Amino acid sequence: MRKLLLFIFALMIFSGLRAASKREFRGAWIQCVNGQFQGMQRDDMQRTLSYQLDELKKDGVNTILFQVRAECDALYESPYEPWSRLLTGFQGKAPNPYWDPLQWMIEQCHKRGMELHAWINPYRAKTKNTTSLAYNHIAIKHPELVFSYDGQLILNPGNPQNREYICKIADDIVRRYDVDGLHIDDYFYPYPAAGQVISDDSEYAKYNNGIKDKGDWRRDNVNVFIKQLHDSIKSIKPYVKFGVSPFGIYRNANSAPGIGSNTNGLQNYDDLYADVLLWVNNGWVDYLVPQVYWEIGNKVADYTTLITWWNKYASKRPLYIGEDVERTVKFADPSNPNSNQMPAKYLLHQQLPNVDGTCLWYAKAVVDNVGNYGQVLRNVYWKAPALQPLMPFIDHKAPKKPRRLKMVQIEGDNVLFWTAPKGVGWKDEAVKYVVYRFNNGEKIDIENAQKIVGITTDTFFKLTESGKYNYVVTALDRMSNESKVAKKKIKL
Repeated sequence: MRKLLLFIFALMIFSGLRAASKREFRGAWIQCVNGQFQGMQRDDMQRTLSYQLDELKKDGVNTILFQVRAECDALYESPYEPWSRLLTGFQGKAPNPYWDPLQWMIEQCHKRGMELHAWINPYRAKTKNTTSLAYNHIAIKHPELVFSYDGQLILNPGNPQNREYICKIADDIVRRYDVDGLHIDDYFYPYPAAGQVISDDSEYAKYNNGIKDKGDWRRDNVNVFIKQLHDSIKSIKPYVKFGVSPFGIYRNANSAPGIGSNTNGLQNYDDLYADVLLWVNNGWVDYLVPQVYWEIGNKVADYTTLITWWNKYASKRPLYIGEDVERTVKFADPSNPNSNQMPAKYLLHQQLPNVDGTCLWYAKAVVDNVGNYGQVLRNVYWKAPALQPLMPFIDHKAPKKPRRLKMVQIEGDNVLFWTAPKGVGWKDEAVKYVVYRFNNGEKIDIENAQKIVGITTDTFFKLTESGKYNYVVTALDRMSNESKVAKKKIKL
């Protein structure tokens, strides 16, 4: 313990750690595609996920990106796609005992004050390791909609029917589940593989719309899809956040002088046909999480170069950085060989004005405290809770404040109760509450995240500290706009 405390103290000195930001996206990806839940019985999986969520909450995480569709399948009850083999071990087989992992995760995250973003892979229809498909899988029902590539099946982005199909799947999730966000990752056109050819000549001949260059046509297919998916989500629930986590390089400078980054890796624009900046600049996404998974000093894709590039060019929508936990703690900081790269990376986050948060790849590495990453989050960087970054382009009006604060004793416990404020519609209704505690006589400053003692969906909060305090409660709406304060002096 003494060594850990000394390590944390050194980190604080090295980082020049500033006061905790009150608003910051602190996400973690929980994936199924790695098979961590495959064939796991319901109770075991719920126990595993509960433990992960508890630990992530202690580490300061406020958003879970939960993978519910890895290969045109479902970790939820879908009327359109089969149950995932990554859940039950066999595609199309329902869980027994029956449960709905997405619905359960929404409830568990909300209970802990976290957001839940349903994460889907839009185009991938079959991964390399899948050997059989269910009778109702899209590739079985409509083989003409997919192409084969490097052992995978891909919904052909050049066929407009696939845009309609993916939007139908996303719409179903958004309509039936109380998700806070809909998230897609970096799988658009497939990552290039030697000797492999994308089979889309017939679609290009039929749907080229006069676009002479096939690369431009492929980019246009993805652009049209991104806008359509965004608009489709917003037509159902305008408050559901649409986020994308693209590959970490937009373009290299040698491909695009003047705008490309000083890197030499695979490119979103040229290789995956994903014009990410167009989506950001046109407001077709609500947040962006580029996967900047490399280390500081990487010769092909230097972390510092890339995070600085994204900060400069992707500022028209909230920008969160995708972090590789294992790589961060594996490599030494070039400027401080006695330390891993976590302090240097978080210092960069703090210094760059358009970086509004972090998303961790992957959740289990944080929970397992690989390289002390989770412990340092818990004790240093994310020690104080954080609210979600604001999105005024969706809604900027705060709800009314909570009413009728009072302290009640229930079976020996002291409980602070309040009444929800009046509000009609998603823009005005309170969905969460923030509880602050200030010493008696202390100035009430709700911008000080250190004073937050709870973020809850309940209209009550158990008091455990003895003494004289001013308790303050505010209301949050769907977009985390915060109300004025309601306060109560309490002596315990």
